[in-house]
Amino acid sequence: MPISSDLALANRLADVAGEAIRPFFRSQWGHEVKADASPVTEADRAAEAAMRRLIDAEAPRDGIVGEEYGAERPEAARQWVLDPIDGTVSFMAGRPIFGTLIALLQDGWPLIGIIDQPITGERWVGAAGHPTLFNGKPATTRSCRSLSEAALATTGPQYFSDHDGDHFMALAAKTAHKRMLFGGDCYNYGLLSCGHIDLVVEAGLKLHDFAALVPVVEGAGGTMCDWNGDPLHHESTGHVIALGDPARLEDVIEALACHH
Repeated sequence: MPISSDLALANRLADVAGEAIRPFFRSQWGHEVKADASPVTEADRAAEAAMRRLIDAEAPRDGIVGEEYGAERPEAARQWVLDPIDGTVSFMAGRPIFGTLIALLQDGWPLIGIIDQPITGERWVGAAGHPTLFNGKPATTRSCRSLSEAALATTGPQYFSDHDGDHFMALAAKTAHKRMLFGGDCYNYGLLSCGHIDLVVEAGLKLHDFAALVPVVEGAGGTMCDWNGDPLHHESTGHVIALGDPARLEDVIEALACHH
């Protein structure tokens, strides 16, 4: 399948997910709602089910890996990786900085990625070998002269193990820490792609959390890798670096490696 038709399908997947999610955003959280059927779970399930139906209809031989409903056709070389709501805590708090993540993997490597924010109507579309588009216009990361000037973001300190947290803080100490950002999940990677943030570092991410981010960041001129500097693929551990200016990569890896 040519990449243009894959991109068209990926965009339609984002459309149907957004339609499913919007009615649940900032909805009333009644006490009568059981723990296993909260609005966020309902929104998650409705969005993923809608995306799966579309893939089954349009690309029935492709595999699917979804956060809510697991894997289908795992032997397929092409796999759609879906995270209907990345940023559950933000979604529950009514903060429109969560996103729907859609990736297409070929033999385990991210080929296409979409970050979609269905409330603000913001969409980042990345594809290997193509410039990243933000709402249809090219997105570009910014240059960063030194690590000490870098604006660093992460979803939150609570997501690091003690060991990983020590290494993260060693890096944070070398960045512009007064400009450090907490919260944001996938939204940070979109902002990095548009040149508003320099660096995002996280640990413990699952495939559905990071697969879509790679084509977006790299197509905007940034780089994504694990904490050793190796490229991300379906067997990566979930230690992730996203960097707007690839010239700073050695500095980042060196700072992460040392901890006092």
